[in-house]
Amino acid sequence: MTSDSPPLPTRRPVAPPLDPEASAALATQPPRQHTEDMATFVSRLRGADSFEASDEELALGGRYRLREVTTTCPDGHALRLLVAEPASIDWPRPALYYVHTGGMVSGTPKTGLLDVLTMADEVGGVVVSVDYRLAPENPDPTPVEDTYAGLCATFELAAPLGIDPERVVMVGASAGGGLAAGAALLARDRGGPVAAALMLLNPMLDDRSDTFSAEQMVDVDPWDRDANVWAWRALLGDRAAGAEVSEASAPGRATDLAGLPQVLVCVGSVETFRDESVRFAQRIWEAGGAAELRVWPGGFHGYEFVAPHSRLAQETWAARRSWLRRVLAE
Repeated sequence: MTSDSPPLPTRRPVAPPLDPEASAALATQPPRQHTEDMATFVSRLRGADSFEASDEELALGGRYRLREVTTTCPDGHALRLLVAEPASIDWPRPALYYVHTGGMVSGTPKTGLLDVLTMADEVGGVVVSVDYRLAPENPDPTPVEDTYAGLCATFELAAPLGIDPERVVMVGASAGGGLAAGAALLARDRGGPVAAALMLLNPMLDDRSDTFSAEQMVDVDPWDRDANVWAWRALLGDRAAGAEVSEASAPGRATDLAGLPQVLVCVGSVETFRDESVRFAQRIWEAGGAAELRVWPGGFHGYEFVAPHSRLAQETWAARRSWLRRVLAE
């Protein structure tokens, strides 16, 4: 090539192949629309199917009953916790502390709860799902502080709910995964309650959106870099991707992950969050901690909800249930 040759064209990295069953289900979904402003982004997410089950479905044929409790946050807010407890009287029992998905701006304690409750049912566990306040109306650090307050309340409720405080597992999905990881860091740094384990499902960990997978999945993953940037901007405002973001607010920034409970990290190979999830697990290992990493081939963000009957989704949930049984038995 001579010095006056035109530069070679840059090409976007090719994404890994999608799982065929998951891809077929994805093709039936409405096309993702690129966002031009914050109000449109928030409205679109809040108007989307939130994967909420009815109270009748959440009762699992009468095996569970639902009730609400509240705890008071340091700022005086009455934080709602949705408690799903087995109808049986076998005490003490494990608990799953659940932090829902929704891109930091949408969702309720019932979003994605049915699958988490199904896992709990296998081990006779209570589920406590936190109604953390949403951005942009409640920006950082409110969501992660609410998540931490709900974790503390779960331990405070251990005796009246018959929970074994040695067997509380934090479960966070997508945005909830980032919040769960952030709350675990707060618990470590503040000397707060120590969960037995931490299950991070397709976690939203890093506001910088600068990984290889973030570039690779543009217009491929339903939750691509465009959506991710808007979501973090809703939470962090002008601080997003800047220097003044705490590790609790964006746990993917954390350089020292020592002192965390054992962690399961699950992510799809065709997912914007793939590389930040892998990096998070790697930093736990580097700190001498215990982490299990599952990268599911062909999985995009939310494939287990979009294609719940696919082989990939079934194997994913089976692996999560197996891990949960194992850590609760230790």
